[in-house]
Amino acid sequence: MTWAAAHIHSASDARRLAKKRLPWMIFDYIDGSAGEETGAKRNRAALDAATLRPRILQNVSERSLSTTLFGKPSQRPFGIAPMGMCNLSGVGADLMLARLAAKYQVPHGVSTVASTPMEKIIEVADGHAWFQLYFSGDGAGTFKLVERAKAAGYETLVLTADVPEVGRRPRELRHGFKMPFRIGPKQFIDFALHPHWSLSALFAGKPQMANFDMDGYEFDRTESRARADWDTLKRLRDAWDGNLVVKGVLDVDDAVSLRNAGVDAVQVSSHGARQLESAPSPFSLLPAMRAALGPDYPIFFDSGLRSGEDALKALHAGADYVFFGRALQFAIAAGGEAGLAKLWDVFSDELSIAMAQTGLTKLPCAESVASQITLP
Repeated sequence: MTWAAAHIHSASDARRLAKKRLPWMIFDYIDGSAGEETGAKRNRAALDAATLRPRILQNVSERSLSTTLFGKPSQRPFGIAPMGMCNLSGVGADLMLARLAAKYQVPHGVSTVASTPMEKIIEVADGHAWFQLYFSGDGAGTFKLVERAKAAGYETLVLTADVPEVGRRPRELRHGFKMPFRIGPKQFIDFALHPHWSLSALFAGKPQMANFDMDGYEFDRTESRARADWDTLKRLRDAWDGNLVVKGVLDVDDAVSLRNAGVDAVQVSSHGARQLESAPSPFSLLPAMRAALGPDYPIFFDSGLRSGEDALKALHAGADYVFFGRALQFAIAAGGEAGLAKLWDVFSDELSIAMAQTGLTKLPCAESVASQITLP
C-alpha cells in the first residue's frame, strides 16, 4: 500500500490529498458544481441532517452487505457512478474502476465521454458495466452509440436526462477547461506546478473522449441536448431490449411517467449539483419517490454521498441502490489503485459498522425503511 493510500481514512482525506496532487484546473473540474455551489451544500446538508435510529442488544455479529440488482448478485449496495474523463484523475483510472467492479460484482457506470473505449471497459469489468448515454444534437450519433453498446455486450443502458444544456460551472470556466485540452500560459503554469500528474499524463498521452476517437463518431461536450423528449425515450425503449435506467430524475410525476413508459428504474440524482444550482436535494425526495412508485420498483440514488453511513441513510430513505462518484476519483488521484481500494474498504466498513449500530444484519428493504430514519 502506498503512503497516500495508507492515509485515506475517509472521503475527505481522499479529497484533501487529491487537491495537493492534481492541477488546479483538473481538481476544480472534478470537484466543482453549478453556480455558487449552494446546490452541493444543500445535498450535503440534507444527508447530514438525517439521523439513524440506534438499537442495542441485537445480535449483529454476522452482517451481509450483499444485495441483488436486476436479478443478479452484487456484493455491495453501492456502485460506481458514470463519470466523464476519469483518466484525468490518474492514468488508467477507468480500468481501475472496472477491475473494482469485477471484484465486487457492482455496476461500473461507463460515461459516454469516458477516457477508455466502452468495449475495453466492459471486458475488464467482466461484464459488470452499464453504459451511460447522453442524447446529443439530432440524436443520430446517440443511437449509433446505443447499437455499439449492444454489440459490446452491455445489458443496462442509463440515459442521463438532466443535461438539456450543460450547466455553468464557474470553477471550470475560470480555468478555461475544455476537451480536448487547449494549453495556454495559465494551464502551462498550472501543470508545471504539479509535475507528478503532468509527467504521468505526458508519458501516457493526454486523456481523450475515447468513444469518439474513431471515424464516424463525434461529440461536442458543450453542444445542446435540448431536443430530447418523450418521443426520444420511446424510440430508445424500442431500440433497447435490455434494462433501461433514466438518471437525473427529481420530480415525482416524471418518475411515475417513466415507470409507465416502460423504464426499468429511475436514478434520483442532481448530477452531483453540477447542472441546476437551485435543484432540490435528491436525498430529500427519496421518500416521496418510494411512496409514488411502490415498494417493488427499483430506485437508485446519487449526489452528495461521502460515506458508507450516507449510503445506509439513502437505503432507509427509499433507495434500492446508490452510486459513489467524485470521491472515487479523488481516491485514485491521491493514491492510485491502492487509494481506490482503500476508500472502497472504508465505505464498506462504514456501512457495516452503521448496520451494527442500528441493529441490522442485512440491508434494509423498502417495506422497513420508515421507522429507522428521521428526516429533517
